[in-house]
Amino acid sequence: MMGSEERIEKNEFIEILKKRTKDGALRIIKLFQNLPKTGEARIIGKQLLRSGTSFAANYSAVCRARSKAEFFAKLSIVVEELDETLFWLELLADSKIVPEDKLSQLNAELLEILTILA
Repeated sequence: MMGSEERIEKNEFIEILKKRTKDGALRIIKLFQNLPKTGEARIIGKQLLRSGTSFAANYSAVCRARSKAEFFAKLSIVVEELDETLFWLELLADSKIVPEDKLSQLNAELLEILTILA
């Protein structure tokens, strides 16, 4: 009986992370839509959009992995894409394209997800 209870908790955890990664990707899309219409913002924004939606899609694929090897391979992609997304957010703030305070909550959320998955 205890095993089924643990399974429910694991499934809930997986669903919570799926939602958090998808919500993070949606926030990245919204940020991209609101970036200034400058050349540098467009270039960095496209990189951010790519990595910031990729980690969510790849986490969904992690949940469907058919083996431990596939699970860890896909999870490593999620971690890499999250790390890249955090880099682009940092670059947007450091270059003053977006005020740092407007990115702090998103940055903290993605860093927390990265910490959980890494």
